[in-house]
Amino acid sequence: MANPQRIVVVGSGLAGASAAGALRERGFDGEVLLFGQESHRPYELPALSKDILLGNADEPAWVHEEDFYADKGIDRRHSTEIREVRPADRVVVDSAGATHSYDRLLLATGSQPRTLPVPGAELAGLRTLRTLDDSLALRDELKAAGRVVIVGAGWIGCEVAAAAIRHDADVTVVDTVALPLQRVLGDTIGEVFRNLHAEQGVAWRLGAGVEGFLGGDDGRVRAVRLAGGDEVPADLVVLGVGAAPRLGLAERAGIELTDEVPGGGVAVDAALRTSVPEIYAAGDIAAHAHPRYGRRVRVEHWANAKDQGAHVAGNLLGAAEPFQASPYFFSDQYDLGMEYRGLADPGRDELVVRGDTATREFIAFWLRDGRLQAAMNVNLWDDGDALQALVDAQAALSPDQLRTADLAALV
Repeated sequence: MANPQRIVVVGSGLAGASAAGALRERGFDGEVLLFGQESHRPYELPALSKDILLGNADEPAWVHEEDFYADKGIDRRHSTEIREVRPADRVVVDSAGATHSYDRLLLATGSQPRTLPVPGAELAGLRTLRTLDDSLALRDELKAAGRVVIVGAGWIGCEVAAAAIRHDADVTVVDTVALPLQRVLGDTIGEVFRNLHAEQGVAWRLGAGVEGFLGGDDGRVRAVRLAGGDEVPADLVVLGVGAAPRLGLAERAGIELTDEVPGGGVAVDAALRTSVPEIYAAGDIAAHAHPRYGRRVRVEHWANAKDQGAHVAGNLLGAAEPFQASPYFFSDQYDLGMEYRGLADPGRDELVVRGDTATREFIAFWLRDGRLQAAMNVNLWDDGDALQALVDAQAALSPDQLRTADLAALV
């Protein structure tokens, strides 16, 4: 492919904005157009369910300083939706009907919160959390609501529960699973988070599906009806039932999709290139043929979006370097802080714990066939570099080594 003169990035979230910035860092002096639907300049998502929701901050971490885009000659088109991609013509079409040509195109359209298709889903007082505006509005509602029901015991649900408790709400979390975070962390570590929240006053309604929402005469939610008929009173309901990748633009363009990953995704090779050679995808939508895992993975965490965005910039300029980083994310809930590296299957992998889960100071490891798949450090911060290296190497280790050896010496 010839060297590009114009690169278009669709999606001004962390992946898209990181890619645009990295193009300039790599010396690209052609045109860069960055399209995004939000009016805010690009920002990182973690603070939305943490510091902002807790009331510790009013702004997220911005991807770049306010004047960065103008200074670097990046044409940032905010509040602009791209409705169509025409690969044969190498143009994108915005919601006003204007066409914009490209030599290379990056799709970084992100995800949108899932909702529940049950009776009462249209009632006022049901909230999701995805954007800065969502977070600021939800914070105000948490302060005013007496009874908050959170549907979903995943990361968003648990972090929103911690914020709601901070704002003195009466909090109930509902989910069909038996333990919070069970699908990601398994039973033993799920119990740690269940006990953590219970100690702070969160009521759990686990193993219970939602049958519908009940409203008052004012059209606002007043209760959540569980399967079996129980009703949980609610002044505010927060839906934390996952996110769906925004695949419509790619699908309409005839770009190959795949259902090899949960929720589906845009099929990309190791270098993040789609089935159309001039088009790449990064972030939440990318079902990536990951060299380390030998299969497609789609990761929704912020570090993946940031790292893929920065990485794909080189490939947009003609390289073909595989993206090989291990997934990474973190969470803060009450006095528990944690970091997770790698990609485990708790239903399949052997759990090894170093430290004490009762005091919530420990490292959890997941082994498969004697090789390290993932590690999570909880309230212990000295071994991050060693954990990263061991996970990246999928090191061959015994449970005894993980429990007792000097981790840095194992690298």
